[in-house]
Amino acid sequence: MRAVVYEAFRGPLTVETVPDPSPSPDGVVIAVRANGICRSDWHGWQGHDADIKVLPHIPGHELAGEVVAVGKDVRRWKVGSRVTVPFVLGCGRCENCSKGDHQVCAHQYQPGFTGWGSFAEYVALPYADTNLVQIPEELDYASVASLGCRFATAFRGVIVQGRVRPGEWVAVHGCGGVGLSAIIIAASLGAQLIAVDVKAEALDLAKSLGAAYAIDARDVPDVARAIQDLTRGGAHVSLDALGSATTARNSILGLRRRGRHVQMGLLAGDDADPSIPMGRVIGWELEIYGSHGLQAHAYPEMLRLIEHGVLDPSRLLTKRVALSDVPEILSSMTTFGTTGIQVMDRF
Repeated sequence: MRAVVYEAFRGPLTVETVPDPSPSPDGVVIAVRANGICRSDWHGWQGHDADIKVLPHIPGHELAGEVVAVGKDVRRWKVGSRVTVPFVLGCGRCENCSKGDHQVCAHQYQPGFTGWGSFAEYVALPYADTNLVQIPEELDYASVASLGCRFATAFRGVIVQGRVRPGEWVAVHGCGGVGLSAIIIAASLGAQLIAVDVKAEALDLAKSLGAAYAIDARDVPDVARAIQDLTRGGAHVSLDALGSATTARNSILGLRRRGRHVQMGLLAGDDADPSIPMGRVIGWELEIYGSHGLQAHAYPEMLRLIEHGVLDPSRLLTKRVALSDVPEILSSMTTFGTTGIQVMDRF
């Protein structure tokens, strides 16, 4: 099969021919029909993810496709099933999975990180009966491909962790795929939205998706103060959708008393262990949450809202590309050279 491969962290990204995968007893092989191009894959290529232990490596984790091979122990799926998966595959057997918290499974498998991923014609996945999600016939592969990471992370972050309610002020720091997804979802709940970024085109897109205000952090010396002023006291919910020491701190300091901060963007490199204004957290009784994807059993509600037109992730699709375009696009993420969500759906 053809696949995007790198043999060293930060080394060349190339399209190579590699052996086709085969299914594990509890797994399947999926023919990839579409795959989102996500900044998490860039982090993996940069060496920021400790789960990538063996090189060469194939990135890719936001996939949608068709089952083409089934392991002997799989009971729920057959060849021809149209499926997607979360970016975290829970084992289905541990204490966390028994409580339904597959997204924090201690034995989780992440395609494109724990093992070879889906920037390829085929990808093998374990734990199939626990994690595969049937794609409704009404939804196309490209629209579904970005759900497994960015949209699903935002969905859980806004609805479950952030508990956003109608009329609340919600600040979104970082208007990449996760942040723009959060804006769509929070807008559907009737929230009042403030988008923060350093790219004019990202802020324009955020406003078209429902943000009432846009703050260009390049022009505002104190982003948290600007949010406090706009909202007359601070956001009820603030989301760091980028993942940096600066955006995490601004997100927390921009909250009103008893506000809720949700960390969705990955913190890596020099920002992996940021300073947190804990005095503010204590004095104002702020709540701090993480959001690490969405369990497969929670997908039906999200898919139902998409089917009924309440949510439309296709509005985030800015470009559809071929497998051969992926190396250049991933490389451009070093300088934040992408806007919206780009999907690979051609080989």
